[in-house]
Amino acid sequence: MWWWTRASLILVSAAVAAIADGCSPQSAAAPVLTDRLYTVHPDTARTQVGTVAGEIVRMKVTQRVEQESGRSHLPARLSGRLFLQNISADQSIRVTGAHISYLDAQGQPIRLDNDRAEPSLTFGSSSGASRRLDPGQNATELLDAEFPAAALKAGALKEIQIRLELSNVPRVQMLNFAVSIGG
Repeated sequence: MWWWTRASLILVSAAVAAIADGCSPQSAAAPVLTDRLYTVHPDTARTQVGTVAGEIVRMKVTQRVEQESGRSHLPARLSGRLFLQNISADQSIRVTGAHISYLDAQGQPIRLDNDRAEPSLTFGSSSGASRRLDPGQNATELLDAEFPAAALKAGALKEIQIRLELSNVPRVQMLNFAVSIGG
């Protein structure tokens, strides 16, 4: 007789578990994310000012979006490689930092989403040491910076501006790269 009680208990437990499983809310599937690429025209741009020449190569903007809805999942990012060269014949420069701005057709900055601070670059080591460039010397940095969603619209972006902070005079030099975004 005890086996009957035990079998009944197992049967009731299985029924309760099945009912509880059927009543629990079903978790929604995680959204499928995809990268939306925006081309930057031209993808290579050069400029020079004062004692510094600059070039950005292989520029592109990537935005992670939900595949089904097209909603942005992460802020867009500008990537590429930044080359700097000291073009002075006799003056060394020390790059202590750099900030990136995105300018519209009127030369006004395009703000980042949620009023975030403009992206910065670190030259030299991660400890904050500056990068010295002797005459004719080059420096290369990977470029990976947040990009404003408003600049993704056709005709919105006119220039990418990299503001170099130098330890010598003039203390700030701005490299302006004329570009546009294409879908």
